[in-house]
Amino acid sequence: MNPQPGEHIVTKVNVTISFDMRAPEFGAPAPELYRAALDLSAFAESIRVDRIGVMEHHASPDGYLPRPFLLASAIAGVTRKTMLQLGAVILPLHDPVTVAEEIAVLDLIANGRFTAILGAGYVPAEFAMFGKSLRNRARLMDSGIETIIRALRGESFDYEGRPVTVRPLPIRAPEDILMVGGGVPASARRAARFDLGFGPMAPGLDQVYRDECSRLGRKPRECRMLVGGPMSIHLCEDPDAGWAAIKRHAVHVITEYARWSGEDSAGATSPFAGLTDPVALRQSGLFVVMTPEQFLATAPAMIDGQTVGFWPLLGGLDPAEAKKSMSLLGQVLPEFRARVAAQA
Repeated sequence: MNPQPGEHIVTKVNVTISFDMRAPEFGAPAPELYRAALDLSAFAESIRVDRIGVMEHHASPDGYLPRPFLLASAIAGVTRKTMLQLGAVILPLHDPVTVAEEIAVLDLIANGRFTAILGAGYVPAEFAMFGKSLRNRARLMDSGIETIIRALRGESFDYEGRPVTVRPLPIRAPEDILMVGGGVPASARRAARFDLGFGPMAPGLDQVYRDECSRLGRKPRECRMLVGGPMSIHLCEDPDAGWAAIKRHAVHVITEYARWSGEDSAGATSPFAGLTDPVALRQSGLFVVMTPEQFLATAPAMIDGQTVGFWPLLGGLDPAEAKKSMSLLGQVLPEFRARVAAQA
């Protein structure tokens, strides 16, 4: 039976695998990683993972994925039911008309089973590359979201003096596809104002979103924390050997995020700055290495809607190591879900 538009696997806890496609020189080569991402996505669906996520950044020496819609389309071709998540799409960097077209085509390819989380961005080098100013990102977010929604509703209109008509149209309404992501109250209020779902990246913002929806007389849409708990879990039979396998890759990822956050022109202090030491990073719990039995033991503490994240190809990790972790996940995931359900 073919899945209906928008039909996808839904469970109490969101088990998600994500790909940023970093390929540092010491890791696996990019062609091998891209082939592995498709293989791992197909396997993830076979073991009933809930979501497959792809990310976006630009001008990164390690090749961080710059075109999430392209990779998501390829993943849609090797899956049929698993929900895809693009996030965050850095909207101020892009022509919103082009983004609307990409959304429409991907919605048709994926048969209505993806969300696009729109973010404002924060890396100065990216804005410089696209000839945009960080100071204008709030305005670009607002105008971009408005333009995408109008275009995907099928309207013909003028945008900055240009006539716009987007065709084909997506299967679903834009409000069912788009979410706003962010770590400040303004992002929560923006999501409510445009009647979109929200992906908070800081504690307490979910309530800001719900309060703003209430003030506007709107029912909140999906509100799902994008952070909290480990960034990634790596399953293995021996945690010390597993950490040795991922350590250099995990340190690379955190070091790069710390560098980007430190460059934020708003003067933000990176939450990752003190975690570039391997010992501190392992103790932080951001990247967790555990046995399948230890993973099962975490089930009773899970709450409804919580995301359990895996980055199989973390920082250019050897695909063979990634496949071992995913294979172990496949062996224990049914029992994990049963234990989570038993706590309801």
